[in-house]
Amino acid sequence: MKLAESDYTKIKNRLQFLYNDSSDTLVNKLQSLLSSYGTIKSEPVQKFYYSHEDVYVISYGDSLIRQKGFEYPLELLHNFMKEHFSGLINHVHILPFFPYSSDDGFSVIDYRKVREDLGSWKHITGMSKDFKVMGDLVINHVSSESEYFKEFLRGEGLGKDFFHMVDPNENVKMVTRPRSTPVLSPVATNHGTYYLWTTFSPDQVDVNFSNADVLFEFIDILLFYLSKGIRVIRLDAVAFLWKKKGTSCIHLDETHEVVKLLRDVVEAIAPETILITETNVPHKENISYYGDGDEAHMVYNFSLPPLLYHAIITQNASYLTEWSKGLNTPPEGCTYFNFAASHDGIGVRPLEGLVPKEEFEKVLSAAQRRGGHISYKENGDGTKSPYELNITYFDAFKDIKTGDRKKQIKKFLCSQALMMSFRGVPAIYIHSLFGTENDHESVSKNGTVRSINRKKWDIDELTAKLEDPESHHHDVFMAWKKLLKIRTSEPAFDPQGGKKVLDAPDEVFAMWRNSPDEKHQLIVAANVSAHEVTYEVPYSWESAIELITGESVPSNKVTIGPREVMWIKIKS
Repeated sequence: MKLAESDYTKIKNRLQFLYNDSSDTLVNKLQSLLSSYGTIKSEPVQKFYYSHEDVYVISYGDSLIRQKGFEYPLELLHNFMKEHFSGLINHVHILPFFPYSSDDGFSVIDYRKVREDLGSWKHITGMSKDFKVMGDLVINHVSSESEYFKEFLRGEGLGKDFFHMVDPNENVKMVTRPRSTPVLSPVATNHGTYYLWTTFSPDQVDVNFSNADVLFEFIDILLFYLSKGIRVIRLDAVAFLWKKKGTSCIHLDETHEVVKLLRDVVEAIAPETILITETNVPHKENISYYGDGDEAHMVYNFSLPPLLYHAIITQNASYLTEWSKGLNTPPEGCTYFNFAASHDGIGVRPLEGLVPKEEFEKVLSAAQRRGGHISYKENGDGTKSPYELNITYFDAFKDIKTGDRKKQIKKFLCSQALMMSFRGVPAIYIHSLFGTENDHESVSKNGTVRSINRKKWDIDELTAKLEDPESHHHDVFMAWKKLLKIRTSEPAFDPQGGKKVLDAPDEVFAMWRNSPDEKHQLIVAANVSAHEVTYEVPYSWESAIELITGESVPSNKVTIGPREVMWIKIKS
């Protein structure tokens, strides 16, 4: 394919910025690469990429398995989602499904293969016909067992110059790290011992994007994913991508330029594709990846999970309210990826600057008292800081005084209904659909605290629990189906619609939402406390109905039960 003149110039300027090369060589190389794939799927460029009907589920390829008999886990996941959530959830994020050596998939050995124990590319492509599939482009690092690394060890091929070789005496104290392991790792090769950059672990070796060949290899991988039917690309750990001496090596201008270049690429070859950046950092840094509407289409709303947790655990929504009032309106065509639970846990770095230290400590303590763990990051000065809470989001609300499951479920569902109320696209970790509890057995077995939140459910055992009316899994599962049916039917929840956070007492979080055409209006009113609250909504109506209960709401003076969320539809 031939790039339009304006696209050619834009891409050339980006490549010149990155590699200080004013010739046409690199852009012609990119154009040749694009031509080898052709137009993967030609659809008109859309101004808006999302609607109120969009919901994601996040799952490992083997979150569902069958121990008796044999079916590929990807096939099980596909069939389960079709059976239970067709029409309710239309996107599936399959966490890294490639051969890997560590970090539950995020240390990729081969980007172009599907793990044989999960299935094959036909299962990914097949799922893409019923759901829009999100796949991970693990772009910052590769496995030490990858062919790239083996080539580096031999000093030949593409891998020869694929990595950062750093003087071990180099001062790297300024470097921002999400881990407490050393930045540099010694590696013995055929040509001597070298120190390589390893942001996350010695097995996850950072690639060198200052080498243009590395960029083109990852663009080729991206195009390969698009050719297999993947239409949402998650750029994992992208904030750390570019390295420069004397800097923190996070959020560098070159990193943003690479993301913008990838946006240019997908718009040229598959314009309906969505890019999402995964940057678990404070909010202001996180939203910088929107650029001017020319970078990521979506960013993870990382501050939302810990703020929701804090509000319900402390029975105080004031910090959630204050943050929400200042939540930036994304550029046109961009939106937030809203979630509460994830495969990693609850990140707490995004709480920085949003709650006082004593409130931050309450969050840490609450998770630990409910069986959770705390992971730390290295600060560069010999100290460590909390990075994330490792606990299932369901057990994070365990009633530790009485063990009352009903109270736990109410608190948990309050958090989930609130998550779905925010402007953006909601995403649900698959274990939240089931009310999965802390998996302490896997933590002991694997020796990693993140395993607490990554249970592999036997599909037959899970099905029995979901069908058992005495099981809390059944109650949570059925509640989700009801909430999702309402949420996906209500245009006021459109990501491109309006939003205004309302004044309310500390126990209440309240927000007004409306559809882009302003024909549909809704009030969200949530009571995060353990007692009933009467709240006078600063908004009046002649007629309204509460969507979850189906009851009419005659006036703006409403009574909200403990941990109850109201979706009040204002009739025009």
